[in-house]
Amino acid sequence: MASSSSLVLRIIASSVTAANRAGKIIRDILTAGDLGIVEKGKNDLQTEADRAAQRCIVASLSRQYPNLNIIGEEEQTSNVEVPSDWVVTDCEQSVLLNECPPEYQQIPEEDIVVWVDPLDGTSEFTQGLLEHVTVLIGVAVKGKAIGGVIHQPYYNYKSNSNSFGRTIWGLIGLGVEGLVLQAAPLGTFIVTTTRSHSNTLVTSALDALHPDEVLRVGGAGYKVLLLIEGKAHAYVFASAGCKKWDTCAPEAILNAIGGKLTNLSGVPYSYDKDVQFPNSGGVLATAKGIDHDDIISKIPQNIKEALK
Repeated sequence: MASSSSLVLRIIASSVTAANRAGKIIRDILTAGDLGIVEKGKNDLQTEADRAAQRCIVASLSRQYPNLNIIGEEEQTSNVEVPSDWVVTDCEQSVLLNECPPEYQQIPEEDIVVWVDPLDGTSEFTQGLLEHVTVLIGVAVKGKAIGGVIHQPYYNYKSNSNSFGRTIWGLIGLGVEGLVLQAAPLGTFIVTTTRSHSNTLVTSALDALHPDEVLRVGGAGYKVLLLIEGKAHAYVFASAGCKKWDTCAPEAILNAIGGKLTNLSGVPYSYDKDVQFPNSGGVLATAKGIDHDDIISKIPQNIKEALK
């Protein structure tokens, strides 16, 4: 089955199993209690869970696709040993049961870039806000985010069930699997934004939109999931603090259900292997059925100029 499937679907299927394994590693490290926290910069933490999850994902995908361009958030050195049980080379078979959209059936490996955020929401992870944590693996073809995986290692972890965590995957032209799609409520306007990286631009952008409610949560992956599950209408972040590995997978999955993600001026981001990592124009994502351009028109021009 795997050998006869398109390369794009096989990469997504492999990313699902790699993300699941990375989620288990993240949970094990938290349970052990030694997070190994280091500061990469102001309000920018890294833990042993970030480092280990990335080694797992990169090693797993590289073993199967040696010529694949993989860009991860955490810097890696080539001589770091990866435990053998962290390397998974099987594919999620349910992904391979689907027929790949025609436009992606003959994509060569050199045209694909995989963007990895091994632990999105690190600050929240260290503070015990575990539902915000996601593992993100995005697939881009010729600069466009087309597919991705969002794994939530702690989804439903507060329930009495011993079975928690979930994995969502999607491909433009095929759809999204792993969760129930819901529309946000009518008659109100709910915006989600950062909880730990706010500034005057972020506040000003929100004020200009006059939302009825603002959900301040961690992680781009978790924010986009709020849009997909009908808990918010838009995700607004008027800052250059977000990176390509934060948005590639969420953007692809959001687009696969009819939503949209751009910078605050409405310009799409490129995910080519040579692009700059920061999303310097900020982030605006909207749920399916929300007028993306209308929200852009309400963002003050001085905010857009400040982010250019």
